[in-house]
Amino acid sequence: MERMLGAAALGFSLLAVTATAQDMMRHVDLTSPDMVSAEMTRADVEAALAAATVAAPADFTGKRLSSLDLSGLDLSDAIFRAARLNKTKLVGAKLDRAILDQAWLLEADLTGATLKGANLFASQMLRARLDGADLSQARVTADLTGASLVGASIAGANLSADMRNQSMGLMRAVLKSANLERLDARGADLSRVDLEFASLKGADLTDASLKGAQLGGADLTGVTVIGTDFDGADLASAKLGATIGLDQAKNFDKAKNRDRLMRK
Repeated sequence: MERMLGAAALGFSLLAVTATAQDMMRHVDLTSPDMVSAEMTRADVEAALAAATVAAPADFTGKRLSSLDLSGLDLSDAIFRAARLNKTKLVGAKLDRAILDQAWLLEADLTGATLKGANLFASQMLRARLDGADLSQARVTADLTGASLVGASIAGANLSADMRNQSMGLMRAVLKSANLERLDARGADLSRVDLEFASLKGADLTDASLKGAQLGGADLTGVTVIGTDFDGADLASAKLGATIGLDQAKNFDKAKNRDRLMRK
C-alpha cells in the first residue's frame, strides 16, 4: 500500500486531464507513512551532497524526507522533484537554484532560508513558514495557502500564471490567507496570483505587476505601490489605507471593484 501511495504521488503530474496539480491533496492520504516519514537520515543527505558535482547535483527526486531536520545545509542546485518534505526543518538552509517542482512541503519550516532562483512548479506548501526567506528571482507556482512570509523577499520573482500549461488548469502562485507583512516584492510578477484575504501590511510592491490578481479581502494597509500595475486586479473588499505612492501606481483606474474597497 505504501508503495502504491508513493507511485500515486509521483504520478500526479500525469493526471492533468482529470485534476490540476494544485488540487492534488484530494487524492492523497496525508497521514500515510509515505507522507510523514523519512527514508533517509540527515547524514545520508549530507553524504549525497558531498558526492554531488556541478555536472551531477544531488538528486532527491521522489524521496521521503518528511520531518527531518536539514537546517543550515547547503542544498543549492539540488533536485527535489516530487520529494516529500512535509514538516521538514530547513531553517537557514540554502536552496538557491534548487528544483522543487511538485514537491510536498506542507508545514515545512524554511525560516531564513535562501531560495534565490529556485524553481517551485506546482509545489504544495500549505502553511509553510518562510519568514525572512529570500526567494528573489525564483519561479513560483506553488500553493502557499496560509503560509507565512513575514519579512521575506520575492524581489524580481515570477509568481504569475503559467499560460503554457493551461491543460493543467491555471497554474499560478496561490497565497490565499497568507501572512505577507513587510514582504519585499519589488519588481515581482504577481499577475493573476491569488492573494485573497492575505495580509500585505507594510509590503513593498514597487514596480510589481498585479495584473489580473485576486485581492479580494486582502489587507493592503501601508503598502508601497510606486509603479505597481493594477490593471484588471480585483480589489473587492480589500483594505486600503496609509498607502505609499498610490498616485504613482499604474492603471489603478483599471482595477476591478474599486468601489468596493474598504478605505481606512
